[in-house]
Amino acid sequence: MRAKIQQAFSNKVESIGLPILALCWVSFFWGTTWLASKEGVKHMPALQLATIRQFIGGILYVGYFILKKEPWPKGKQWRTILVLSILNFACSNGLSTWGVKYISSGLGAIIGAIFPIWIVIICFFKGERIARLAVAGLLICFVGVCIIFVDHLTDFLNPQFQFGIFLSVASTITWAFGILHTKKKAASFNPYFSLGLQMFISSFILFGITEATGTNISLDKIPATAWWAIGYLVIIGSVLTFIAFIYTLQHLPKEISSIYAYINPIVAILLGYMLFGETLTPAIIIGVLVTLIGLYLVNSSIRKIKK
Repeated sequence: MRAKIQQAFSNKVESIGLPILALCWVSFFWGTTWLASKEGVKHMPALQLATIRQFIGGILYVGYFILKKEPWPKGKQWRTILVLSILNFACSNGLSTWGVKYISSGLGAIIGAIFPIWIVIICFFKGERIARLAVAGLLICFVGVCIIFVDHLTDFLNPQFQFGIFLSVASTITWAFGILHTKKKAASFNPYFSLGLQMFISSFILFGITEATGTNISLDKIPATAWWAIGYLVIIGSVLTFIAFIYTLQHLPKEISSIYAYINPIVAILLGYMLFGETLTPAIIIGVLVTLIGLYLVNSSIRKIKK
């Protein structure tokens, strides 16, 4: 009897506890990657950092599945992987990494969280009806963003700050297109292997861009601090947290697994304030909370449309 109770308890922990633990991991550690990116781009070109990160992360994934003799993608699957390599990693990750060179990690995280807004807007221009809940969420998000930028009005006079905002917003738009393309072209192909291939391919795209523009520096000139940031981004951000993220998607309802998107910016803002001395004012706190409420409404409207 005791053995049965222990077995039942163990099964319960495995079915609920591990997915929740994975969700907590994703919620916290993806928030910390904004700070790692910020630290890394202080010491080296941003796109070169993204290139090295995607190359090492891609090698780890692809190497693992080659050893496992996992079947390679076929035919049109390669086209989908190539498109997602460009949208999700070369553009979205590359631009967001570049963006935090000019803005705070917390602000980058907040902007990075608004991608559901672009999904709704893109669907609207494709002729899909926008639910009232989505409209309300968009308006609330707009108010929240305005509150956040109250303390940054003078920063907009700085061309570098403007450029950082532009890069960060552009990265969320490409991420939204990537999500919609994934939904449209979803295939029965190993998502982890696909992820690794996207990283690997994107690293060569970014390398071509940085070499053509002459922005790369020699590897021996990259300081140890930047290498530690890259290592953290690869192991924690690109490998462990992505694995945990896909695990949560497979074992938790979408309403619960999407909670990470609201926690990541809070983690980035608080740690940015504590570790980097980034600005944290009442206006920013209120603006973040208002924006997250708006994003929750937008996400809820998207889930209702899917249902």
